Amino acid sequence: MRIWFRQFKDNHMLRDLTVSDHDQDTRTHKVVRALEKACGEMDLSVPIWLDINVNDFKRNAKCRFGQDSFIEPVGFDYLEMQVIEEDY
Repeated sequence: MRIWFRQFKDNHMLRDLTVSDHDQDTRTHKVVRALEKACGEMDLSVPIWLDINVNDFKRNAKCRFGQDSFIEPVGFDYLEMQVIEEDY
């Protein structure tokens, strides 16, 4: 599985990062580990999964974490997370 993380501010991408996880584990565990790894590398706190994030991710394999998902203030409008390669 490969997941692409992108930070946006004023409709401009500030930073992006791709995280790969090819362990034999559940999809949920891979997604959570990838998010934790990306946030660690971007020096961010791990965002809180709100219902809208969960529903968007289930439906589209993509979601956005806005300021309301982070405990600390962030210097961007949202963090987008998108699955770009799925393990089958």
